Amino acid sequence: MPDMNPKKTPMPAQAPDVRNKNFSEVALGYTREMAVGEAKRCLNCKNKPCVSACPVRIDIPAFIERVAHEDFEGAYEVLSRSTSLPAVCGRVCPQESQCEGKCVRGIKGEPVGIGRLERFVADWHRAQKSAPAAKPAPNGHKVAVIGAGPSGLTCAGDLAKLGYAVTIFEALHLPGGVLSYGIPEFRLPKQIVQEEIDGLRALGVEIECNTVVGKTLTVDELFEMGYEALFIGSGAGLPRFMGIPGESLKGVYSANEYLTRINLMKAYLPGSATPIKHSRRVAVVGGGNVAMDAARCAKRLGAEEVFIVYRRGLEEMPARREEVEHAQEEGIIFHTLCNPVEVLGDENGNVCGMRCVRMTLGEPDESGRRRPIVQEGSDFVLDVDTMIMSIGTSPNPLIRSTTPGLEADRRGCLIVRDESGLTTREGVYAGGDAVTGAATVILAMGAGKNAAQAIDEYIHQKG
Repeated sequence: MPDMNPKKTPMPAQAPDVRNKNFSEVALGYTREMAVGEAKRCLNCKNKPCVSACPVRIDIPAFIERVAHEDFEGAYEVLSRSTSLPAVCGRVCPQESQCEGKCVRGIKGEPVGIGRLERFVADWHRAQKSAPAAKPAPNGHKVAVIGAGPSGLTCAGDLAKLGYAVTIFEALHLPGGVLSYGIPEFRLPKQIVQEEIDGLRALGVEIECNTVVGKTLTVDELFEMGYEALFIGSGAGLPRFMGIPGESLKGVYSANEYLTRINLMKAYLPGSATPIKHSRRVAVVGGGNVAMDAARCAKRLGAEEVFIVYRRGLEEMPARREEVEHAQEEGIIFHTLCNPVEVLGDENGNVCGMRCVRMTLGEPDESGRRRPIVQEGSDFVLDVDTMIMSIGTSPNPLIRSTTPGLEADRRGCLIVRDESGLTTREGVYAGGDAVTGAATVILAMGAGKNAAQAIDEYIHQKG
């Protein structure tokens, strides 16, 4: 019989006043006993609503059932049929709006901790130092993947399992995409990302870093090299700004730059070759997960006060509830219903303040959220020496501008014909943020998975 406890097993974590001073992982993970106990809360529903809400279609009841019976390696085998990055998904996937959001146990209590169990199983497997999966027999076909982020890694992994010779071309000096440069160490340790990537290499996936497709190589040249199909998973790394006065002052960062310097270049370490400003008072403009990451990093770098400035209310924030709660616990101050209109500078061109206006919420706009309206005469100045813009990103135009026949929409996102990811160019598929704009890791993975299946069918149809 299932355990009918209405509450999910709490996740052990560092204390807030300790963790906001270090970059070690906040959540500490379930023990064996916690994982087994939580797994026994699953009802093993026949219609599996959680599976239908999973972008990579993990057989969630099957892996949880194995955890309940302490068959952790069996649980990992179930996970690995659908996902190449279980340790990543268990940490950063927004389960509350996907699999856990459909869990029947959530109707009269809290849903089963699916993400926490996925993390436990993946970490258990890593700790056993299990032998890597056997490299599949080659099928004689070659596919190129552009971008070593979540969508590209997933597409490459699924194709490698089918025997394809897959090469990933990555612009940066390390693979991982947003997993390496965007998500902080305290949410996703980089050693875990590296070990997941090592698992793909064991399957035969080759990764060529420092290769900027569109400059070093073009899509046409990749086809000339013998690749029969391409997948573009280059992400959306071009930051947006508000266009307000003062954005060019010293001390104004995009969240992309700020997080990349911290996560990829380790700017927080003493003696770093690429040090970053240690600020006194920091304002982060935006309300998504990236904004929370930037604010929490600034706090860990020693800022006395860190503010989240967001033009809508707390309920409208797109960030995960868990990330908002962690930020609040760590002392981040939230200025909601507030929007900057000018960045103020001193005589040396450094940020010395931010002029803001207060907002109210009107009728819903095209996004379905209530439209923020400026309150006349509500101006005030926030005393800050650093401003971090986190209001979204868009795809870099380099690949589409150097590839004949590849079309994009007005936002710069590649146009695909359907869920297969097929673009307007034959043999070229795309997915993840390069198609949708900035979204979640798991949605990018789902797109990579769909594209891998479509590429396999395309190559077989060609004969």
